[in-house]
Amino acid sequence: MIPDIINELGENRESYFNAGSPPIFSTSNFLFDKVKDMREAMVTSNEKPFYTRGHNPTTRILEKKIAALENTESAIAVSSGMGAVAIGMLSQLKSGDHLICIKKPYTGTDKLTNKILPKFNIETTFIEGKTIDEFKNAIKSNTKLIYLESPNSWTYEMQDLKKISDLAKEKNIITAIDNSYASPINCNPSDWGIDIIIHSATKYIGGHSNAMGGIICSSKKIIDQMYECEYTLLGNVMSPFNSWIFINGLRTLKVRMKQISKSTPKIVKFLKNHPKIKKVIYPHSKNFDQKNLVKKYLKNPCGQFSIQLKSQSKKEIESFCDKLHHFKMACSWGGYESLIFPEIARYNSSSKYYNDTEFLPINYIRFYIGLEDKKMLIDDLKKALN
Repeated sequence: MIPDIINELGENRESYFNAGSPPIFSTSNFLFDKVKDMREAMVTSNEKPFYTRGHNPTTRILEKKIAALENTESAIAVSSGMGAVAIGMLSQLKSGDHLICIKKPYTGTDKLTNKILPKFNIETTFIEGKTIDEFKNAIKSNTKLIYLESPNSWTYEMQDLKKISDLAKEKNIITAIDNSYASPINCNPSDWGIDIIIHSATKYIGGHSNAMGGIICSSKKIIDQMYECEYTLLGNVMSPFNSWIFINGLRTLKVRMKQISKSTPKIVKFLKNHPKIKKVIYPHSKNFDQKNLVKKYLKNPCGQFSIQLKSQSKKEIESFCDKLHHFKMACSWGGYESLIFPEIARYNSSSKYYNDTEFLPINYIRFYIGLEDKKMLIDDLKKALN
């Protein structure tokens, strides 16, 4: 009998008194009586735990579940989504290598490629990535990694995963993707040949805005290489408690994604028809310019989109944001609560990075739709727009 991935896989309940929820193995060390047993546990691929900075039983349950959901052989859980991005990149790059990355990626990814990688003589070429020719033209003799977000987390450009994967394999280049936008429920990039799949578990996987974590999914060969080097040596370890929180978050992932897929398009439709909205950017909109890729790669609508207000007035833009009652402002998303991230918040910041970076127009606002009643959210938008 095939176990249910979310509720059964990896949970050997007979080994912990048939508890319905797996225990939190809150320990750093695992103890041995025999040299033979300790030696066996030191092998990376062994199921016997050796040290929590590498193998913890609670975390291992989570890793098995996410790997199965993403149709990959293995996975690593780390302390944050940004940690997953960093390990994913650093494990594939060395001094003198070249990286191709989509434009306007997640802010942390942008900082990593612009601030950290150049210190190690790693060059990055940024492309929109909407056509395969962009990738062909960007490839150099020292290109080792192609990094994707499909859709991109702010402007929602899609990339043709199958064509990119085929091209990369032909050139012996590794492909990686941040799949946080879609979740493992709505897109499985490994089915199209993408080598490394990254998630911010903080988002949909956790779903309750109560823990931070990241997941890297890939082949056993690639994950074992990461375990031996970047993962254990950089110490980017998910705590057993957070692993337990994410296991519990997974229980409701399908239900939450189903709710979000129903409510978000209706809120998008309201905004598209409002006279004070200039533009709504949402992959599942009828007028989205890459509908063929959306149909091919995204199984259902997701909860994130962006709008542009017609107004260019800073006062009016901030007033709209400030008057929203049920939408709160935050940098993250993927939890139960509906959120906005107004682009105008980045302007006039004390941060040198924000002041030196070319961002989107000031009337640009990113939305995330949570689990609240859609009518309540639409009424909230009506009042703030008026």
